Amino acid sequence: MAPRESAAPAPVIDALAWVHVRDRRLLCVRTIGLERYYLPGGKREPGESDEAAVAREVAEETGVELVPGTIAPFAVVDEAADNRPAGTRVRLSCYTADHTGEPAPANEIADLAWLAHADRDRCAPAVRRVLDLLRERDLVD
Repeated sequence: MAPRESAAPAPVIDALAWVHVRDRRLLCVRTIGLERYYLPGGKREPGESDEAAVAREVAEETGVELVPGTIAPFAVVDEAADNRPAGTRVRLSCYTADHTGEPAPANEIADLAWLAHADRDRCAPAVRRVLDLLRERDLVD
């Protein structure tokens, strides 16, 4: 009897995101051509720290500057990746931070929205999980 081949592990995308709540709503962005909302953020460049990467991505997508020294871990969520092949996961390291500037869509971002827990169906799975965590901590409506 031939040995069974083990299934390849599901691909995992490591990404970073900024969790920013104002007036009990979570700042979310929607990329041009996509329907669901995501958190501002993205992937690290080679050699880049989490703090540098999240600050760079947030600046590119929303035009705001995260204040160095205020970037702090919020949560790491592991969920099904949206808009990727079946089985792909995203491991999203989420950070909070103070900022300067007013968020506005930039580069590949079509629009931004301030979403409540009731809006979670408009979001990618990882963002739904973040909204659940925020609701558990009584930070969003």
